[in-house]
Amino acid sequence: MPSYLKKNCEECGNLIIGRVDKKFCSDQCRNTFNNRLNSDVIRYIRNTNNALRRNWRILRELNPEGKSRIARETLLAKGFDFSRFTSINTTRAGARYYYCYDQGYLPTKKDYFLLVKMKNF
Repeated sequence: MPSYLKKNCEECGNLIIGRVDKKFCSDQCRNTFNNRLNSDVIRYIRNTNNALRRNWRILRELNPEGKSRIARETLLAKGFDFSRFTSINTTRAGARYYYCYDQGYLPTKKDYFLLVKMKNF
């Protein structure tokens, strides 16, 4: 084989046999390379999704009827993360509802929150 056609795997360095445009010697090397390349992004997304699911479960548990009022301390005690939500809905009056999927909350005065469930779900 001419030396200009010899190519090494980008993951393990082994000689690649086959098509000239191949970058990896096997599917395992290709998968390992891409998993390592994307591991930080995947970990961030997984952690964010886990926090959103936890927030959603907490809101659903504390709001079984679809509308209730709860103290901030109760949410914090259950592990609620106020920095993680999926959307914000601002009413004409200027009230800002924060949602985790279909479960939402509205900060009110004196460290209380109005919990609501989105109706179109």
